[in-house]
Amino acid sequence: MRGRVKVAGPSNWCGNEAERDAAERDEAERDEAERHEAERDRGGAHRRTGPPDDAHTGRPACGATGTLPRGTRVTRVTELPVVAGLPAPGRTLVMGVINVTPDSFSDGGSFFDHDAALRHGRELIAEGADILDVGGESTRPGAARVDPEEELRRTIPVIRALADEPAIRDGRTAISVDTMRAATARQAYEAGARLINDVSGGQADPAMIPTAAELGCAYVQMHWRGHSVDMQSRAHYQNVVTEVRDELARLADRALAAGIRADRLVLDPGFGFAKTGEHNWQLLQHLDVLHELGRPLLFAASRKRFLGTLLADPDGNPRPPLGRDDATTALTGWAAQHDFWAVRVHTVRPSRDAIAVVDRLRRTPGPGDS
Repeated sequence: MRGRVKVAGPSNWCGNEAERDAAERDEAERDEAERHEAERDRGGAHRRTGPPDDAHTGRPACGATGTLPRGTRVTRVTELPVVAGLPAPGRTLVMGVINVTPDSFSDGGSFFDHDAALRHGRELIAEGADILDVGGESTRPGAARVDPEEELRRTIPVIRALADEPAIRDGRTAISVDTMRAATARQAYEAGARLINDVSGGQADPAMIPTAAELGCAYVQMHWRGHSVDMQSRAHYQNVVTEVRDELARLADRALAAGIRADRLVLDPGFGFAKTGEHNWQLLQHLDVLHELGRPLLFAASRKRFLGTLLADPDGNPRPPLGRDDATTALTGWAAQHDFWAVRVHTVRPSRDAIAVVDRLRRTPGPGDS
């Protein structure tokens, strides 16, 4: 469940402090009752597919005009989402990427060698990664698929070795496998992975969702319209924000019906997958609509092409992937501000720092703060 907000009213409250405190207590009690009712009605899936207005009560979410009155105080009153079986530090998680591939767009095969991948995994843990996402197949635009045996050869030894790291054994960090294949997911789970990150949302392999349900592990479903070799030809939308939301809702319904536990399902809007740069920016400007799905959300925009285009040089040449990390960190702050469950990034420490800043800004100062 996403962090909700409480509208506490304009700062020029008309009434004494006791009345104000009583009103805030009453509102908190109503919010809690509505939350429990929603959990019962939806089986723990806080999903709303209607407009941003509070349709079940008839009240606009942000006042009659859709905006908050000037001077309104807004404070978080519930915790960020928690996914069963994974770290839950009370903030947006950071997922560090380990591409065991020779052709990744972001790092050019720097970690294709087994030992290099292990060193990188340990570096990500030292930087504060909550999850290590190990993948053996590039999904950059235009990429061809690798053979199943090759994907296994690349990923399983790395996962098995990382599973022996102290941070993995004591639960501070978890391992994810980035795969579209059920057979790879199963072997990765047996080697120590506890999250399946499926960019196809279960559409590439019919056995994936039943396998994830059987294993009982956490599962990420991404918005997907086809394989990398031709996915950009499918980047056609009337309204990218609502269409991505609705397509993800249908994927989630399918996963839940197949036995994926509600407390282990994560959704990903799929930045850069079957989307133009403009589509990505529109999604980023309307992240609250994605929260209508009522699921923990993964934010995976690290080093992506639309950032390179934004940061192009005077001649119009996109900035190379390794030069996009500062922009990625800015987006991490945006994701944390919008209560995303986790961000998937190539460099961990800057994102951890950005999340710490956002959390500090949202916290009510205490006696020991300076």
